[in-house]
Amino acid sequence: MVSKDFQLQLKGYGLTTVEILYHMPDHPKLLQQFIWQEYDLAPLFPGLKKFLDFWQRELEGALHSVRVAHANLIKPAEWKLVDGLFRLN
Repeated sequence: MVSKDFQLQLKGYGLTTVEILYHMPDHPKLLQQFIWQEYDLAPLFPGLKKFLDFWQRELEGALHSVRVAHANLIKPAEWKLVDGLFRLN
């Protein structure tokens, strides 16, 4: 059986890692860090947008900043022309 994550990668999803800094509800001058990691579609990031909408609607900590890193783990193969023949004995 093929894993759900692998199926998402075949559909073009890449691993998205997000660093969220937010103000602590009880101490607004202090920042707390939260890391979110899921498979998502770049450049629109619908999963991340859904998560941030949930955050702003349901959680008390006001967002300070959001940093996004994204990588497609399955990529087209890279081909290079080899000019020669090499033998290993």
